[in-house]
Amino acid sequence: MFATFLLLLWSHAPAPALSLPPRPPVRCSDGGTTGCVLSNAYGAWSSDRADCPVSSVAYPASEQEVVAAVARASASGARVKVVSGFAHTIPKLACPGGGNGTTTTLLISTARLAGVEVDVAARTVTADAGAPLRAVIDAAEASGLSLTAAPYWEGVSVAGLVSTGSHGSSWWGRGGAVHDHVVGLRLVVTAGEADGWARVLTLRRGDELFPAALVSLGLLGVVSKITLSLEPRFKRSITFDYRNDSTFQDDFAAHAASHEFADITWYPSQHTAVYRIDDRAPANAPGDGVNDFIGFQATPIAVTAGLRVVETSLERSKNMKGKCAMAAAEGVAKRLVGNGLKNNGLLFTGYPVVGYQGKMQTSGSCARSSAADLLSACGWDPRFHGLFFYESTAIFSPARFRDFILDVKRLRDLAGSDSLCGVDVYNGLLVRFVKASAAHLGQPEDSVVVDFNYYRASDSAAPRLSQDVWEEVEQLAFVKHGARPHWAKNRLVAFAGVRGKYPRWGQFAAAKRQLDPRGLFDSPWSDEVVGGVELAKGDGCALDGRCVCSEDRHCSPEQGYYCRPGLVFTDARVCRYSGSQNQ
Repeated sequence: MFATFLLLLWSHAPAPALSLPPRPPVRCSDGGTTGCVLSNAYGAWSSDRADCPVSSVAYPASEQEVVAAVARASASGARVKVVSGFAHTIPKLACPGGGNGTTTTLLISTARLAGVEVDVAARTVTADAGAPLRAVIDAAEASGLSLTAAPYWEGVSVAGLVSTGSHGSSWWGRGGAVHDHVVGLRLVVTAGEADGWARVLTLRRGDELFPAALVSLGLLGVVSKITLSLEPRFKRSITFDYRNDSTFQDDFAAHAASHEFADITWYPSQHTAVYRIDDRAPANAPGDGVNDFIGFQATPIAVTAGLRVVETSLERSKNMKGKCAMAAAEGVAKRLVGNGLKNNGLLFTGYPVVGYQGKMQTSGSCARSSAADLLSACGWDPRFHGLFFYESTAIFSPARFRDFILDVKRLRDLAGSDSLCGVDVYNGLLVRFVKASAAHLGQPEDSVVVDFNYYRASDSAAPRLSQDVWEEVEQLAFVKHGARPHWAKNRLVAFAGVRGKYPRWGQFAAAKRQLDPRGLFDSPWSDEVVGGVELAKGDGCALDGRCVCSEDRHCSPEQGYYCRPGLVFTDARVCRYSGSQNQ
């Protein structure tokens, strides 16, 4: 495993000045706007691995052009969806369905709709839908202002992150969800022929439709502009404190209450919890720090490809000890480089790391790299067969989160700590905090958000090491403890019963009927997830998260994986490796 450690350390070394940017999500066979396919940044959706065919694509550069595109679709009855220039959503939210001759579809790309305007007197920033988050932050900071909340990954558009409920971490003020800092937005919706087939709604806080439009999942119309509140520019101070995880379930709430931008990263196989002590610092505090999270830095393509080969070999040989050694090496490498924090913008020299909000609140340097260097890229870029993983995100009430952690610890005791090493290779379980939201599809209470990533096989029919353990963790979260799924992440099984988990779902549905009565912004994904349409269970469907197994054939009996009860949550049904069907 020493070679693995060197690979990891190399991947966390200072990033090259230039690297290959991510590929565009829309690709057309003729180089134009027809015969196109949509894929996300990872090269595979969570519900299936097929690209999304679309009949045509529009690239509006102004709100007027958005209105014209929606009007054309509305007049012809075409299905419409919107995608940014990034497409980091893991579920198939942006796929309109059809596009292969059976249904006429239109995909509206906001890649060219990217203007940003700061109003210093009002302390607001108004951004076009496709404006990159980094451009919004930089414009605010250049005007002496700061955006309070932002997701940890900056490679997203403003409308995309707001529409899917993306967030940072805070129980203070308006909280960590970006949509709770929106003061106004403009939404292009369909209309009748008398109104030109499309119209623009201007919505602000207090308007009846505003809570529905905040986290709209692209189901109401096309967001064209968003206005966010700002505050005077400020600094932050960050320290990572490594602790034993024995009291983690009892002190997470106090940690969130004590530090404005707190989070916790839990490495269950290592019995370690890393507490992020993250607060505002005085404006004159020394330091020009940068948060350049190592997982979001440009990485040599050879390194990420090599790591994938190592991990795949460990998976296929069921080498759990090797996976744990890989996780341990990853942890040492991260600790050596401060997880990507840089005191002077170049190197990590020790805690605390102090810097301006605009440089500390989010990261993603690989997303804004140049095409001049063909040797480095984002680690998950599908063109280079590097990292490939699932991303599950469960959102709990604080009381249910405590019980969830205790259950995972019990599972660790029964299955063994080594069975949890797979998630520690991918940054453990990241615990963040968001406040109750006014958005109908935002969080109905102050909540705890848990993200965990883990290996995804290149072949959808290939089982994973500790497959049963992570399926049980998933069902502990979403079934036993009633967690809500993040709209832009998760495997398909996480969305079962999702409508019953949002108390104001009926109000959102009423707004949907009012603004999109013909269902032109619906899609196969929304039919399945939002509409509650049940899919038939096929052979092997549980392996890729398309179903929860109820029969052995939903796993892979020919490879020794059978449908069995969970170890802690006995109502769970998981694909467990056994020497024979009778074990």
